[in-house]
Amino acid sequence: MAFKLMSLTDAAAERITEIIEDSETPVIGLRIGIKNSGCAGVAYTMDYLAEPVKGDDHVADKGVDVWIDPKATMYLLGTVMDFETAKMSAGFTFKNPNQTGECGCGESVTLKPADLKAIAEARATA
Repeated sequence: MAFKLMSLTDAAAERITEIIEDSETPVIGLRIGIKNSGCAGVAYTMDYLAEPVKGDDHVADKGVDVWIDPKATMYLLGTVMDFETAKMSAGFTFKNPNQTGECGCGESVTLKPADLKAIAEARATA
């Protein structure tokens, strides 16, 4: 069983496809990263991507392409990216097994690097 760096829900893939199709400039996918921000420590970043950035990790899932900033890779291993619509908002969300906390307003999270030993053991028993 292959371990995926990150996966997408159907809703996230559909929204990324819409972004690509609606863009006025050429867009091939999204670039995901993290930055220092907020009271919990870091926030996820997302940018349109016109061409791959050398050194980025590439995730192809459900017909769309996402690239991961290598500085974020260890913090995003095993993450599921979703797109959720609520009554008053809509946006991408991240179900991240490396998240250890979040701020009260939801603008930032606390992340720890992925436990590579646990991932290797899980792959060995799968």
